[in-house]
Formats: sequence, C-alpha cells, structure tokens
Amino acid sequence: VGNCKQEMLQKKKNAVLVDGVILNGPIMDSMAGEKFVEEACKIIMEEVIQKADDVTEKVCEWRAPETLKQILDLEMRDTGESHQKLLQLCRDVIQYSVKTSHPRFFNQLYAGIDYYSLVARFITEALNPSVYTYEVSPVFLLVEEAVIKKMIEFIGWKEGDGIFNPGGSVSNMYAMNLARYRFCPEIKEKGLSGLPRLVLFTSEECHYSMKKAASFLGIGTENVYFIKTDERGKMIPEELEKEVQRARREGSAPFLVCATAGTTVLGAFDPLDKIADICEKYGLWLHVDASWGGSALISRKHCRLLHGIHRADSVAWNPHKMLLAGIQCCALLVKDNSGLLKDCYSAKAAYLFQQDKFYDVSYDTGDKSIQCSRRPDAFKFWLMWKALGTTGLEERVNRALALARYLVEEIKKRDGFQLLLEPEYANVCFWYIPPSLRKMEDGPEFWQKLHQVAPIIKERMMKKGSMMLGYQPHQGKVNFFRQVVISPQVSREDMDFLLDEIELLAKDL
Repeated sequence: VGNCKQEMLQKKKNAVLVDGVILNGPIMDSMAGEKFVEEACKIIMEEVIQKADDVTEKVCEWRAPETLKQILDLEMRDTGESHQKLLQLCRDVIQYSVKTSHPRFFNQLYAGIDYYSLVARFITEALNPSVYTYEVSPVFLLVEEAVIKKMIEFIGWKEGDGIFNPGGSVSNMYAMNLARYRFCPEIKEKGLSGLPRLVLFTSEECHYSMKKAASFLGIGTENVYFIKTDERGKMIPEELEKEVQRARREGSAPFLVCATAGTTVLGAFDPLDKIADICEKYGLWLHVDASWGGSALISRKHCRLLHGIHRADSVAWNPHKMLLAGIQCCALLVKDNSGLLKDCYSAKAAYLFQQDKFYDVSYDTGDKSIQCSRRPDAFKFWLMWKALGTTGLEERVNRALALARYLVEEIKKRDGFQLLLEPEYANVCFWYIPPSLRKMEDGPEFWQKLHQVAPIIKERMMKKGSMMLGYQPHQGKVNFFRQVVISPQVSREDMDFLLDEIELLAKDL
C-alpha cells in the first residue's frame, strides 16, 4: 500500500497536463478489470457452458418486452456502475436470453454449442484482431487461406478463391455483384447509367436475401425472376429456361442464376446439374446458395444432395449452421482464381495496402472484401476442424439427418401428426391436428382453424420454456411446424419429447 501511495504522489509531482487532463500513466485499473473478467468468465462457465446440455433447464425464461426492460435496468448513466451490479447484469442477460445450445432449441437453422469453436471465439475476442493485412493479422489470414482451400476441395474445384463475411445474405450479395461485374466490368467506375436492364433468376423458394441484394445493388426487385418449383420446393429447370428466353425476347440482359442447396423452409435442393446446363448454354453466372445445405458436402453419404455443385461459379456456405462453427461463420467461395474477386472489390487504399511492404503483399487479402474491419471467423471453423477432423464433422451431419429420419417415422405413427412431405435434409415440416379437428371435413373452415393451432402451441411452449420450435405459413399452406435437427447434443429422447410436448400443450385445443 505504501508503494502505491508513493507512486501516486510521484505521478502527481511529475504530472503532465494537456487541456486539464493528466497524461501520466494509464487511465484504466488493470487489476480491477482482470478481476471482473475472471468473475464474469466464472458466471459464463457455470450458467451457460455447464448447463448447455441440461434438459431440465428452460430454453428461455420468457418475459414481455416492457417487463424485461425493467428487470435489466437498461438506462446508461453519467457515472459507472459497480462491478457487483455489472456481474448481476451479466447473470440477468444470461437468464433471460434464449439458450440456443439447449438440446430442445429447434427454432432456427443453427443450434448447439461446439466447445472448440467457443474457445476460438474467446481467443479472437480477447485479441481483437481485424483481418485485412498480414502485418496486423498474420495467423488469422493464414488460417482463412487454409480453410478456404479445404472448402474449395469439398466443392470439387481444382482451384478457387474466397472470403469470409457476415452471413449468407452478404455472401449472396457478394456473388450477385461479382456476377454483374463479370458481365459488365465498366460498372465499377461508370455506375448504373447506360446499362441494359439486367435480370437474374432464382427459385420462388429462394432465401429472401436475393430480393434484398437486388434492391441494395440497384438491380431492382422487379428484375428478379422467380422460377416455379415442384411439389418438393425444387426449381424446375424447364421453367428456368423459359424465363431466360422470355427475358431475352423482352430485350433484357440475363446475367445470373441463383440455385439453392437447402431451402430455408422445406430444405429442398435444386437440380444443380440441369441448371448448370442452362447457365452454360446462355452464358450465365451460376451461384449456389448453399448457406444451409453446403455442410452436406462433408458427408460421403449425403453429398449427393449437391451433385453438380462443382459446376457453379460461386457458392455461399455457412459452417455456423449444420457444423456449429458459431455465429457468424460464412464463406463466399469463387471458382475463378485469376483475381476477379479483388478486381471487383479493390479500392487500393494507400494507407493500408501499400505495395512496397517488406513481406509478400499478396497476403493482404482485405481488398477482396467490401468491409474494412473484418472478424477472423474462419478461425472458429479451423480450430473445430482441427479438433474433430473431417470424420467428426461428417458424423455431425450424418447424425442430424438420421435423427430427422427417426422423427419422420415417429410422426407417421402418431394420431394427429401429418407430414407436409418426406424431407431430404434436416427440415421436418408437419402439422399437428388437435383431437377437436380430426373429424372435421377437409375444407376452408378446417384449414382456417388449423392455421390457428401452431401459434397457440408456440406461445405455450415459449412461456413454459420447455422448447422452441418454428412455424410458418408457406406457399398457400396454413401454419405448420418446421423442426430442424442440428445440435449433436440432441438425442432420440428429445425427438420423442418434442412430439409428446406438442400433444400435451394442445390437449385442450
């Protein structure tokens, strides 16, 4: 204590003031900060990680927005809070957040916890890197290069390029812009004026990001031609060719086809080989949105779902979904290896991408990105892949699809459960028909009443905290449940619980 006082007195004695601010020594209390991190990590370990696979815990502790605002005390004040108050806030945030690692969280196309990926996130959050130049991010740039190379191998390309970015929606936007740049490179300098009416084609089951990308890039949503799908949700190639021919007759300039490998709702895979034939015939860029289904490439058993993907010009693939690499972990992969990605996006910022550096500047990959600051998302995937090996990742895919198949067979055995269709991936779509509706005639009144069932069951499961399961109407069909199997923590017992719980929650409907 005496030494500390002496140091403080010495600092005051030697104080350098600028604009009334003392500049001697650090302003942060490192010892207190380290203690806070230590205590907070203990809370994370006890309340999140150790409880991740505990089915007796609630998936969520539901509170209405206004109630939750009061519990969390969201107001920021002039003076800082005590560490004890902050640690309690940390506990509250955990308590009232949705536990996406819970074995009975089936709500989205991501779920579960991977411990290696989590440690990778801890490391990168602590290091706080930005992946644009080798000088500030040497390890993570090499990791990204290695991961992209391996993903390209699974697609079936001999060479290629790629970049990790914030989500499959951004990957699709990257691809759309890249395809347009390949079609008319002058757009980078001259902009949209003077261009023909550019049109692109995608299925009516595509991800909504295609519309957003067309809007954002100035192509316009009216210039997105949505191609009819079959009863399983797959794009019909013959309809695609008709629309390409129609666009040409109208004087438009077709430049891109986006196929989907794993649609969001039904989990459908477009026939990539036949679509690739049409793209080759008409000189169109083929992008495959495999954000959800791309991880099937890891499985020798299920990679057939993406047969023909090697013929694509670009692919979006999100390892944070089926493979649990942790949100966000998303790659755009490009077959071209001539520098097209860099040519399209490069701005040659002289303060960042100097060409006279003392090392090989080809490792300064940030000019391939639309971002400047960029997270080292590939590291999560890399550390997990190193830990599990390809066989471990393959096992995750195979187990998830086997559990989905088990659930389908159980649905067929139970009264009141009705499948929309036989799934080919991890999306299991079904209705639950309560006892009161089972003897009703099939007609408008029946479907109107059934439409109200899923939202009521969803509300009850959320307020009870027993599980989370998504529902939606789709393509003229009334509300149905979409159950998605991903997490390796999920077991057969969880599949049985899901069906039992729906019956229990709906027994009075």
